[in-house]
Amino acid sequence: MFRTLGGGDLTIKRVKATHPHTVTALCDEGSRLYAAALRSGRVARADAEAAPCLMELALLHPDPDDSAWLLPVPPAVALARRLNPIEREITERRQLSVELAQIFEPFMTIGPEANTASDAITVLEGSERINAALNLATSQSQSELLTVQPSDRISEASLLRGLERDRHLIERGVKVRSLYQHTARYNPEKLAYAAQLSDGKFEYRTIDELVERLIIVDESIAFIPARDDQKVALELRHPGVVRYLMKVFEYLWDRAVPMSAGGPYAVDSDGITEIQYSIAKLLVEGHVDEAIARRLGMNVRTCRAHIAKLAQSLGSGSRAQLGYLIAQSGLLEQTLPGEGDTR
Repeated sequence: MFRTLGGGDLTIKRVKATHPHTVTALCDEGSRLYAAALRSGRVARADAEAAPCLMELALLHPDPDDSAWLLPVPPAVALARRLNPIEREITERRQLSVELAQIFEPFMTIGPEANTASDAITVLEGSERINAALNLATSQSQSELLTVQPSDRISEASLLRGLERDRHLIERGVKVRSLYQHTARYNPEKLAYAAQLSDGKFEYRTIDELVERLIIVDESIAFIPARDDQKVALELRHPGVVRYLMKVFEYLWDRAVPMSAGGPYAVDSDGITEIQYSIAKLLVEGHVDEAIARRLGMNVRTCRAHIAKLAQSLGSGSRAQLGYLIAQSGLLEQTLPGEGDTR
């Protein structure tokens, strides 16, 4: 192959075809021959044909006194030939980095504040984008997932998706605590969901009133709705905001009843159930039936049935009189069994 110094193009093509490697990945035969050439001071051209890469990589060169032999290029020289362009490129890159830093330095005092604010709150519009962000955050969860879920019906498809997601959390050792309204105890889908995951890693509690959804992942990311139609949500990463929302969750959690602790609607000694007690508080605050039903997670018909029973218990003949009788009866000053306990 290497009869003369000419024909370089042909030689290069054949080297690339048979030895497609760089000097950093020198083949075994090339390493052996180069080491032998360094020890003896030369290597026969015929022997070097087994490793043509040595000529291509400039580790051997022809002996000017005898064309039958090839001389090794000293390792220090070969190394310098390859390091020099690299060091030159590093120098150029460093100079470029200095120039870039000088260009952006005037903006550094105004950039970080704006960027921090925009990164801390992300607006998610549309169910697809909201679900994608939630799925990504939960898939990366490592320690704990906290959820507040106001009562609504769960479709079979949603139930299956939730079970699949939460089983993956169990496998990673993630703890999950979920808050529902008391009405979830009478929701077959949610009862079935809780039964599938009742292995100690998942805890469920219920409380009389929840306003909005809340999801907190690993004490670092929180999701809250931004509109009543649930089509826009906020992804929050500001540590202060997330800590505040965690305190809200813990406040509700301590006042909630474990799902396994029996029904929360037991009648007290005065014949008033806990749910009717909650309705009474909202009536005195001036809320209409629809608002009360929404906040307590029940339909309006059920809410009005409870209001009627409450009116019957207090002997009220009208809605206006009912509010007056509730205030006068001292009912709201009572403490129902379990209220205020920390669990």
